Amino acid sequence: MSVAALVLAAGRGSRFGEAPKLLAELDGRPLVRHVADAALASRASPVLAVTGHRADAIGAALDDLPVRLLHNPAYSDGLSTSLRAGFAALAAEAEAVVVLLADMPRVTPALIDGLIEAWEGAGRPVAAVPVADGRRGNPVLLSATLAPAIARLTGDHGAGPLLRGLEGVLEVPVAGEGVLLDIDTPDALRALG
Repeated sequence: MSVAALVLAAGRGSRFGEAPKLLAELDGRPLVRHVADAALASRASPVLAVTGHRADAIGAALDDLPVRLLHNPAYSDGLSTSLRAGFAALAAEAEAVVVLLADMPRVTPALIDGLIEAWEGAGRPVAAVPVADGRRGNPVLLSATLAPAIARLTGDHGAGPLLRGLEGVLEVPVAGEGVLLDIDTPDALRALG
């Protein structure tokens, strides 16, 4: 069994304004492409991206990559719907899933691999989360054993609330801001560029 990667790329990105956030460019590539490239360069396989808002444009930005696409027609009901759909699609073929947010362009293949290695080294606990500056960040690695709990998630949040109340979550200390830095506004993107 492998550890898969799930890129959540379905949201509206409304705080970014009218322009499509995930297609905004950083260093000549769309934000979503940075995250997909990091997943593909890591040990994680397969890589699945869940689309929703602007699905055709997001798909076109990833068209030449070996990324499977899954459209979530319920994306406007919140992030949990994309997590549920993607996790359900991968949990049967992978022992665990690394969940990546498509607006976090500073996540690296080394970070993803480090999470996988820490999870394996700790005996494959229920989840592994990166911690920087005392704060939990993203991406998170979720064991396929969490499939029933993930399937019950609702609202506009990911697995954070579930993991806060769960025993056996491995916290993996990491350096750098990549696990805490997401792009929500054009100003944040300009500051990063």
